[in-house]
Amino acid sequence: MSDPQKLCDVNFFRPRKGYMTGEVAIIAAVLVGWAVANFGFQGLLALLAQSPDGEGILTSLTFLSFPWHFWFTGQFLPLWFIILCVLFNIYIDRHTEQHSRRRDRSHD
Repeated sequence: MSDPQKLCDVNFFRPRKGYMTGEVAIIAAVLVGWAVANFGFQGLLALLAQSPDGEGILTSLTFLSFPWHFWFTGQFLPLWFIILCVLFNIYIDRHTEQHSRRRDRSHD
């Protein structure tokens, strides 16, 4: 019998070869996409601020009669989260299917 502790050993930074390596790559890509949208926009607002109060080009533009930065934060970021969840599910399903086919062929 194999050691039960060895079966539960999972490390995000050193994944096992095969399925887990691809899975970690997908998770990392989704996390990077989320971080760039959330923190990158805040950094962009700070960089484009023309006054100490934070007024700038992105706060003066409007979209659907809302200030653009308000629309981006209130509408786009939740939509971006949903898009990332859908993309994650599509790619993880493809990855699982490819891995299952390889595993099934190796037992023939």
